Amino acid sequence: MKFGGTSVGKPERMQQVARLITTGDDAKIVVLSALSGTTNALVSIGDALAHGDKQSAKQKIDDLGGHYRSFVKDLLKEKLTLAKGESIISEHFEFLNIILKISFNEALNKDILAQGELMSTKLFSVFLEEKQISHALLPALDFMQIDANDEPYFDAIKVKLHRILQQHSDKHLFITQGYICRNSKGEVDNLKRGGSDYSASLIAAAVKADVCEIWTDIDGMHNNDPRLVKVTQPVEQLSFEEAAELAYFGAKILHPTCIWPAQQEKVPVKLLNTMEPDAPGTTITQEAGSEGIKAVAAKDGIIAIKIKSSRMLLAYGFLRKVFEVFEKYKTAIDMVTTSEVAVSLTIDSDIHLEHILKELEPFGTIATDKDQTIVSLVGNHITKTPHVLMKIFDSLSEVPVRMVSFGGSNHNISVLVPSAYKVQTLQLINKGVFGLE
Repeated sequence: MKFGGTSVGKPERMQQVARLITTGDDAKIVVLSALSGTTNALVSIGDALAHGDKQSAKQKIDDLGGHYRSFVKDLLKEKLTLAKGESIISEHFEFLNIILKISFNEALNKDILAQGELMSTKLFSVFLEEKQISHALLPALDFMQIDANDEPYFDAIKVKLHRILQQHSDKHLFITQGYICRNSKGEVDNLKRGGSDYSASLIAAAVKADVCEIWTDIDGMHNNDPRLVKVTQPVEQLSFEEAAELAYFGAKILHPTCIWPAQQEKVPVKLLNTMEPDAPGTTITQEAGSEGIKAVAAKDGIIAIKIKSSRMLLAYGFLRKVFEVFEKYKTAIDMVTTSEVAVSLTIDSDIHLEHILKELEPFGTIATDKDQTIVSLVGNHITKTPHVLMKIFDSLSEVPVRMVSFGGSNHNISVLVPSAYKVQTLQLINKGVFGLE
């Protein structure tokens, strides 16, 4: 059971989590994120230190410390447990204040970012102690590990986690941190943003759990972005492939990497709502459950690159040479379309854009369009759905579609539109494809 920042962000939410995890007799491993807003604050502290602004970093540390001291007083009511909670806060903020006197580096920054999950789990453990709920706190830094390529070292995670669980064979409830891990050098590191989902999926796969539950503040994966579209509805069931496509192309409820470990071990994933625990949410499993378009997601920050070359006509190996440029700079390509004299493709990072464009120049005339958005319609066997393209393009008659990707996947039809048209595109699809106003 993984609970995100908003699910533990207030004392009353933490109390609700305690009720949820003590329902039923099944053994449970509970993965917690940092309290909502904490990771952003820690990132801001690290940024200030990186720029040598220790005064600003000190102010941010003090502000965050004040928030945590208030949180502890509202969460813990007994004298002994309140003292433990305050001691935890003092210890971690003493560390944050000590780093003001140390030369800043990236390894230290990873230590800073780990403080949120360490505090949330320790405070929750003390709260469970106050409520006399038997449990064990499992430090993620003792078993969660990534390799030299920053990929989870799954075999090591599995062995270490089983060894630790055996040491607590008398317990049925376990609390651990999401997001944080150790790298190949043994240093504190993390699974990047959204990594608590990844932690939960890796742990579920490692212990071959009955289910991996991701608890957030929305009742499952919706057919559209509820922040941008008035009427949306939760999707009852998705296959792992459909969910992975939606997560990759912008569905915020689920981290893109979360699907893979659970899929490997065939562990169903459920997306549930902490505020409405009885809502069915979304179940992600091997089976798709139904056919047709189920949901739409949008991915921003896309750059379209068009390479136009008369030499491309029937040119053997042309595309391979183009793709090798992107491979050289470890830049992923999302969409590709070709004609006899041109190839258009999209990337979602401009980190190496200048170098990539320079190396592409010998291939022909290069044009780039920034501020683009990929809008992906995802479902099961949607490329075989009758009249599906007609329905989509009738809906989008007012939108200047830049590229279309169709047929590369049974689960996905994607269109590239200028980001200025993103909200309109999602609203038009909601009406024209899903029949929701």
